Amino acid sequence: MTAASPRRPETIAVTAGRPTAAPGEPLNVPLVLASNFRAGTPDAPVTEYSRDGGTATWHALEAAVGALEGGIAAAFASGMGAATALLDLVPVGARVVMPTDSYSGVRALLFDGAALGRWNVDQVDITDTAATVAAVAGAGSDSSGRPADLLWLESPTNPLIDVADLTALCRAGREAGALVVVDNTFATPLGQQPLALGADLVLHSATKFIGGHSDLLTGIAVAASGDMAARLVRRRQLAGATPGALEAFLALRGLRTLAVRLARAQESAGVLAARLLEHPAVERVRYPGLADDPGHALAAQQMNGFGAMLSFEVSGAAAADAVCRALRVVTNATSLGGVESTIERRAKLAGQEHIPPGLLRFSVGVEHVEDLWDDLSAALAAG
Repeated sequence: MTAASPRRPETIAVTAGRPTAAPGEPLNVPLVLASNFRAGTPDAPVTEYSRDGGTATWHALEAAVGALEGGIAAAFASGMGAATALLDLVPVGARVVMPTDSYSGVRALLFDGAALGRWNVDQVDITDTAATVAAVAGAGSDSSGRPADLLWLESPTNPLIDVADLTALCRAGREAGALVVVDNTFATPLGQQPLALGADLVLHSATKFIGGHSDLLTGIAVAASGDMAARLVRRRQLAGATPGALEAFLALRGLRTLAVRLARAQESAGVLAARLLEHPAVERVRYPGLADDPGHALAAQQMNGFGAMLSFEVSGAAAADAVCRALRVVTNATSLGGVESTIERRAKLAGQEHIPPGLLRFSVGVEHVEDLWDDLSAALAAG
């Protein structure tokens, strides 16, 4: 690679969002704890209130994630705050096509909006590309042939780890005139760049892999166009879903180590998935890194690695709960993407009726893989 060649994502994660290089200046953008600023003049306007224009701390995080995703980023108070702003981009009465398997918080948000008459929702199995394309075009739905206004995608999905053909589905969305949003939380900006595959907008719960340490709440939306990014910032300004200064600072610090954390966790996930596949107490393993996984070929084509998220199924809810109780290294907790491995029986949550009762969603952390396996195998034997 020559000096003029584009930098690789692992380097961008470390170098983007830095202050202007000058002798005596800090390497990192400082933590800016300010809500208001000294007024400017008509000839030299400045940000006077942080909700309106943000702070240097927000801007550094946005610059780094935007550079990784190839778009323009806006930070929010949480992933759900960013999701709400994205949904605010569609008009009242919009038709939304969403995955049958998707994050429970966004599902609840979409269904609440539908109940209030804000939009209409059609669910579809996004692993069935033809059926999804038809749904986006308005065929075979209750829309009387009306195309979708918004196509909401996840890949891999939460928690079934399904993989969608993002290139084909983004193209179908554009042809139908729909906005296409991809929740990229599981893949991370290092593992997948949906804007390059044709999406209009990308969502991250930066609480998860970007932050990486289970100590913050932050969401990030990334737009392919400046106009769309400005609309997102306007929604943030009016709705007040602004990120905290410390949270933005910590999320950027977490991003700096994402490459090494993800590489370790992803390697361990592959090892553990293969071993779980052979365990007599495990009925199914869902991980696109397995050669016989239904999403393997697509994931190999559109992802850089197979990620650190997997799910596996045991004989039922009682057996899954027993595994969670028996674990000592892996933590039974609801979130994911941190340095610590976490596991949860997702079917226990409301609105997750499509999930097998014995399915365990497993976020692989950076512990030694043999300690993780010892813990898992002992818990499976005890269950």
